[in-house]
Amino acid sequence: MAEIIGVRFKSVGKVYYFEPGALDLSLGDQVIVETSRGTECGTVVIAPKTIPDEELTKPLKRVTRKATPEDLKRIQDNHEKEKQAFQLCSQKIAKHKLDMKLVDVEFTFDNNKILFYFTADGRVDFRELVKDLASVFRTRIELRQIGVRDEAKMKGGLGICGRPFCCSTFLGEFQPVSIKMAKEQGLSLNPTKISGTCGRLMCCLKYEQEAYEDLLRTTPKVGAQVRTKDGRGTVIEVNLLTGMLKVAPEKDQAAAKYYHKSEVRPFHGEERPQKEGKKEADSPEE
Repeated sequence: MAEIIGVRFKSVGKVYYFEPGALDLSLGDQVIVETSRGTECGTVVIAPKTIPDEELTKPLKRVTRKATPEDLKRIQDNHEKEKQAFQLCSQKIAKHKLDMKLVDVEFTFDNNKILFYFTADGRVDFRELVKDLASVFRTRIELRQIGVRDEAKMKGGLGICGRPFCCSTFLGEFQPVSIKMAKEQGLSLNPTKISGTCGRLMCCLKYEQEAYEDLLRTTPKVGAQVRTKDGRGTVIEVNLLTGMLKVAPEKDQAAAKYYHKSEVRPFHGEERPQKEGKKEADSPEE
């Protein structure tokens, strides 16, 4: 067993595990830790707890210390530097006539590196831009190309539902979504209806997908042959959420009626020919 805490470095980012050591830490505390990017300051989002060793993928790094008032002052100063660096980098991009959009600037806690996040339609040759920025800031410069979803997560905003973006409020990581989900949920396939502000399929398509998959397994599909209390029929309309089916009788297609899925049974009596020597299977009883 190992004692761990969960630390997050961005307001809605991935949670990383660290060893608290002898420090008395609680939720909301800001701590200084060593990461692959160097010294960073993060917020404790998972209180100290014990988990099995097999759940850890690699040896944990220990928390260096609780953040001091001087550390918090440095973070505030870095935020001010980021605003200035953003303006300067935007000017440099215009000067070099690069087809890229600057999204965000991030100083590492120890100021050993500055990260510039940008979006672009294709590959961008920014070597001269990096040299120009390095000559101004006198530190390591990293330009990182991101996607439109990452841009929406960083910038934030309101979705078509009128609420703040899920990705910028509580989604730590993006979940894969597909057009198949929209089809199975009976949504309009109009791109403007199922796309978020970022232009990609809405993340919320994933939320109810498991429920719809379960309903699809237990609900007859359109075109299925079923037996109802009124006889055989064909399903011509399905409402997955209510479980209601519109069934057209075999002999009078115009006299369709609604039934709950619990009131119908699948009919397979005429779907495959019978072998010689066997009687034709009787239809399921009502």
